[in-house]
Amino acid sequence: MLRPLATAFLVAVLGPSAWGGGAADQPAPLTQEHVHPSGAFTFKTPADWRVQVSAANPNAVETGGNGLMVRFLFRSEEVGFDSLHVLCMLERLAGGMDQDPRIKYEYDFVSGVVGDRRGLDSAFIVKYDAPIAGHREWRQRNVTLVGAGQSLCAISYAPLQVWKKSRSSRLLLDSVLSSVAFR
Repeated sequence: MLRPLATAFLVAVLGPSAWGGGAADQPAPLTQEHVHPSGAFTFKTPADWRVQVSAANPNAVETGGNGLMVRFLFRSEEVGFDSLHVLCMLERLAGGMDQDPRIKYEYDFVSGVVGDRRGLDSAFIVKYDAPIAGHREWRQRNVTLVGAGQSLCAISYAPLQVWKKSRSSRLLLDSVLSSVAFR
């Protein structure tokens, strides 16, 4: 089994200070382990998060709770990781005509290696025309991994105000992403 998805990758991108903090900053524990329908990987979530096939994309599995969400797009083949990353960055919460075309990037195309897989990581802010779950501005992070005959995009979504104000929400999303383990 490959070490969880992006612990080293996350630390490289976020820096070691992102993992510190007091007890009040600790995210909900990841007590539930889920096997992706392909059987290719597992991921963990807090007990109260739901897991379902995406209504918008039947090839995607979504999990979330408390206004946060993670979407997994898996292919049982290797594809160009940069082109896949770009396609996965278009996995938004609403269609292209329902959002501001100007995207504000936090960082873009940070590369790394996790085991025998190449990875890319990007984070940006999307402003939607109509509120989604009460929020118009959302932070989206895309982590794409390609190798060992497989391709995976793990996409996290958080309302921008929640992302800015809640350290535990930031840590929770990063924990769910880093809990991915290939089988």
